[in-house]
Parts: sequence; C-alpha cells; structure tokens
Amino acid sequence: MRIGIIGGTGAELGLERAEEVRIESRFGRVDALRGRFAGGSSEVVFVRRHGEGHRRLSSMVDHRANVAGLREAGCAAVVATTVCGVLDPEVALGTPLVFDDLFFPDNRLPDGSPCTFFDEPGAPGRGHYVLGSPFSPALRRTLVHAGRARGLALEDGGTYAYALGPRFNSRAEVAWLRSLGAVAVSQTAGPEAVLAGELELPYALVGFGVDYANGVQPRPTPVEVLDGHIAASREVLRTLLEAAVSALPEETAFDTGFVYRFE
Repeated sequence: MRIGIIGGTGAELGLERAEEVRIESRFGRVDALRGRFAGGSSEVVFVRRHGEGHRRLSSMVDHRANVAGLREAGCAAVVATTVCGVLDPEVALGTPLVFDDLFFPDNRLPDGSPCTFFDEPGAPGRGHYVLGSPFSPALRRTLVHAGRARGLALEDGGTYAYALGPRFNSRAEVAWLRSLGAVAVSQTAGPEAVLAGELELPYALVGFGVDYANGVQPRPTPVEVLDGHIAASREVLRTLLEAAVSALPEETAFDTGFVYRFE
C-alpha cells in the first residue's frame, strides 16, 4: 500500500532509500520523495508543501497539484501535518492535535478561485462534495492509537480552522474563531481536505501547536519559543507518522467522503 504525506513547515521524515520523483498532473508538476520508514512495508510519497527551504509561502502553495499528484502516484490515503497557532489556552504548546472537524467557510484557493477540481462544465464525475467528516475516521484512529503507543500525549479531536495567509490573524479574528469552538488555526490544510474529499481520497490532518494565536494569552508567544517548537515538531511528527504508517494493515478499509455526482 502506498501512503501520501504532505509535510508542513520544517517537516522531515528520514525515509530509507528515498528517491526523488516528479509527478505530473493536469494542475502541474509535483516534486516528491518516495521511500519507506525504517522497517516499514508501506511505501510513502512525501510532498513538502512549501518546497525546499520554505520557498513557497502559504499563499503560493498549489494545493490542486499536490493532491492530484498524490492520487496520480497511486496513494491510497493521505496524511498531512501543519504547525499551527493554538486557540485553546488549555492546550499546551508542543502538543500533536489529530483534528476531527474543519472550519473553511470561504472554500477558496489562495488565488481566490473556488477550491474544487470540478472546474469544467460537463466534465464526467462533476458534483458536490458532502462533508460528513472531512478527516477520515479510520486514519484518525490509526494516528491516535499509534501515537499513544509511542508515548505521545496528543489531543484526540478538535476543529481545525483554515485562514488565508500569509498574514496572521488579528485579535478580533482569533476571538471569532475561538467563539466557534476551533482549537487551532493555520494557513494550508483547508483546501487539501476539500480536494482530497472530491477525489474520495482518505485524508487526515495532524497539527502541532507552536504558539498561541493572537490574544489567546496576555502576551504573545516569544519568537524563540515558537522556533523551538517548530524544531521539536520535526521529531515528534516523524515519530507519529512512522508509527501510524507502520500500523496500517496492507488491506485497509478506509472511509471516504461522499460526492454527489451528476454522471
């Protein structure tokens, strides 16, 4: 089985026998690494969301190319990571968060166009993605169980809020997101979840809290603390992903979103 991984800021997997691959989709080329975790049987296709050296800010990420490319590469499911701003003061920084709901009301890509693969009138398979759970329950369960088996203290559940970058949110915007019950916010994973759903490609998202969002605490999180958590996220998320991918049986009955199609 082949699993796609979309890594956020600073993500590194340390795959064995990794090789660079170029995947072509109708939305453009995707550069990826293909390999396996140490001792793992499942092949991994790893896409750095922001490119080498964080070349692309969140407003420059081509989500359609990334998701379509992983489908073209034969991935049976996708797990993504994101470092994020924490909205809930009860959640400690440095905690992995396995989200179970999504706040993304605008449904827009960074360039302002609709977040959809259904962009051609009359195209076969066009339809409406109906969100039951935007994050695959089967993948979520695997992540939670595998992480806890490795001794990781993680948050099981919570709403992920997507914000269009590259600027961070104002205090008023953060207060609004908190009033809606979101636990963390970042600038990348909303479009991925919707696009994967349209392809009926199981998708799960793991966040890592690196700072408290604007106004959550009386004082902003110091930059050196934020940088320290970004550095720590590399090993924690690598450990979690390795454990989860290794725990997936070769024949996994993934649950997917529902797309109401017209033909």
